[in-house]
Amino acid sequence: MSAGFERDRGEFARGARTLVVLPDQGDARRDAEARLDETAGLALAIGLEVADKIALKVRQPRPATLIGSGQVQQLADRCRQEEAQLVVFDASLTPVQQRNLETGLDAKVIDRTGLILEIFGERAATAEGRLQVELAHLDYQAGRLVRSWTHLERQRGGFGFLGGPGETQIEADRRLIRDRMARLRRELDQVSRTRGLHRDRRQRAPWPVIALVGYTNAGKSSLFNRLTGADVMAENLLFATLDPTLRQISLPGIDKAILSDTVGFVSDLPTQLVAAFKATLEEVVSADLLLHVRDIAHPDSEAQRADVEQVLDEIGVASETPRVEAWNKLDLLDTERRADLLDQAARREDVLPISALTGEGVADLVEQVAAKLTAGHRRYHVVLDPADGAGAAWLHAHGEVLEQRADEEGVSYEVRLAPADYERFMRRGA
Repeated sequence: MSAGFERDRGEFARGARTLVVLPDQGDARRDAEARLDETAGLALAIGLEVADKIALKVRQPRPATLIGSGQVQQLADRCRQEEAQLVVFDASLTPVQQRNLETGLDAKVIDRTGLILEIFGERAATAEGRLQVELAHLDYQAGRLVRSWTHLERQRGGFGFLGGPGETQIEADRRLIRDRMARLRRELDQVSRTRGLHRDRRQRAPWPVIALVGYTNAGKSSLFNRLTGADVMAENLLFATLDPTLRQISLPGIDKAILSDTVGFVSDLPTQLVAAFKATLEEVVSADLLLHVRDIAHPDSEAQRADVEQVLDEIGVASETPRVEAWNKLDLLDTERRADLLDQAARREDVLPISALTGEGVADLVEQVAAKLTAGHRRYHVVLDPADGAGAAWLHAHGEVLEQRADEEGVSYEVRLAPADYERFMRRGA
């Protein structure tokens, strides 16, 4: 489990018995059972033992505890029966609500945001990812100050803290958090500048960038592996991928393209994480095409699509950026549902039903992506000197050579190119 989780809730370790609670406020877009299963999956992702999943109808949220006093007592009884040490609320709790619920349930309480932050803290594999998660975690905890921040003293030369949790202690904690967050932001700004230089270099190449986006566990990494032959972690696990992975692929008419596997989105993605992962998500913002991978077998697939689109809008992805939807996990559908979805997909130009697991439909998806990327390409007639091998290689690498023939003028090419590439080719050596 992540250091943050052990620090703030030190009596818990992997296998802690946990109740998952959904305060159901009547979201018509979502299936309550599927939402509970998702949150249970989030808990399992950091090694918690889910003892029970409980949905509670909440007609009017209570400022003090979110749920009613009778429901608090019901949960307290359930905690004792299950010997639960931790209760995960699939909701956003205020610091006051969290503290009151812990008192009423006699158990530790975390909300959805805290749970997602813990998963990210455990999964981040790169230095950048760890910086991003720590910044998001500090931002979240800044409003929930408890006497748990003395771990930061080691990063400030070993100054200890004495005395009780009074105003002076809280102010010292706040100063530590502010200072550490400022340092993290400076480091992430440097990472962002470095990533921007790499992106500028790619754009000058220029190779189109395709960003895989989608809800967590939709199958992005499985599709990435199938398209690239890579071995990126791909498991039936929420947030299996946090750090972006880039690989080169070839497409029909495009000798080289860059495929980017990105972090999965989730409903109610903490705003702290969206802000902290801005450098990573810039790969999505600058992509030439978005390949939106959807778990079409999931009961909340349409709501998940809306969640992904909302995050894309929040991070500044232009609405005109070309998009293709890959309706993944066809292999999980029954015959009737499969036939219905295939019929729906056939009536749309931006949708391809696939199974990243079996490979069904992936070849058609590749054709569709290539067609989107080359939609603005035009046909040009180019004549080269027979000795101009570099020019011939460039045409083959950046365009689709439709015809090639030698005559008295030299070697003639009929080639399909993006207008910008044609202009770049004509300017070479100028």
